[in-house]
Amino acid sequence: MDFRLTPRQADLKRTARELTETLTAYETDCEENNGLTAEDHAAIRDAVLASGLQAVNMPREWGGAGLTILEQALVQEELGQLTGALWDTVWRPANALRFCTPAQRERYLEPVIRGERRDCYAVTEPGAGSDPQNLATTATRTADGWTLNGEKWFVTVGDHADFMIVLAAAGPDREPTLFLVDKDTPGIEMTRVPRFMHTFVYEHPEFTFTDVHVSEDAVLGGVGKGYDITRSWFTEERLMIAARTTGAAERALRLARDWAVERKQFGSPIADFQLVQGMLADCAVDIAVNRAYAHQVAWEVDEATVDRKTLHAKAAIAKLAASEAAGRVIDRCVQIFGGRGYDRSYPVERLYRELRVDRIWEGTSEIQRLIIAGELVKRGTGVLQLPTAS
Repeated sequence: MDFRLTPRQADLKRTARELTETLTAYETDCEENNGLTAEDHAAIRDAVLASGLQAVNMPREWGGAGLTILEQALVQEELGQLTGALWDTVWRPANALRFCTPAQRERYLEPVIRGERRDCYAVTEPGAGSDPQNLATTATRTADGWTLNGEKWFVTVGDHADFMIVLAAAGPDREPTLFLVDKDTPGIEMTRVPRFMHTFVYEHPEFTFTDVHVSEDAVLGGVGKGYDITRSWFTEERLMIAARTTGAAERALRLARDWAVERKQFGSPIADFQLVQGMLADCAVDIAVNRAYAHQVAWEVDEATVDRKTLHAKAAIAKLAASEAAGRVIDRCVQIFGGRGYDRSYPVERLYRELRVDRIWEGTSEIQRLIIAGELVKRGTGVLQLPTAS
């Protein structure tokens, strides 16, 4: 096996690192002001477009960067080192938008790719989180379209986006269906903007939908296709979380290592103390092992030599392992920094708060365990195997 980066992959990683360095300048403002100004967002948009890393998950013929899954993971590792979730300013349109009709693509997806519009995904509800099949939001047929009624929580980027991808139970058979809905459509109300533990460049508002009328062409991907489309998105997004959390953990270790070498106590750098050395070593192990596995699974997705269900379980392994490992890494790094690790002006403190959610969103750690265990029980230990060359 050859784990060396190709020249193209190395160039992408370098470009992503340079963009990350540019965005790092906005970290303090984002933390102190719980977000950025419109002027800052415009400057970031220009920087993203100049880097060529806009819409890395969309094909070149539509205006995206057209990266493979492994290439996307390499980019996300670099961006994941940012605090304030500034990685999310480097927009990745929802994978569901790949299912747009040509007319929908022209109206919604292509402007998102160009940085002119922004989408948000409205799936979670008060009673439908880890179990999205418990949908309460409904779509009722009308003479010329559909009427949506319901409530959505944790709509990430909902404050900044101008249209939504809404999952609803459609018709009398309650078929799970995605709808493209402009946010200024009458009947949509942003009811609450919770303040969460982390600082995030965007918000995660709650919305209600009261007799929201959309036309027939608002259906995305076909009536009843909502779960299948969403599940395909989960596989890729869980791999991106594995990549981002690994990148964040690497930044934390780099900072903790430098601090340990420079910080002196009892007349010696704390890096000389074996208990500190043990924490640094454990961090390196957590990062190295999870990076290798995330790269492996991303490569397997690109090669398409493994069936969809196995890849779904492997992505769950990657997300579970990397997000929990990153939590361990950042906890140790805060400890190495001591009191300063508890200071919000230090990146390790911000990463400590921000990495916690990665064990919750896009499927909790417990859900990942159920997916993995289900694969083992139903189909054996094939999820542990490497693909064989043809």
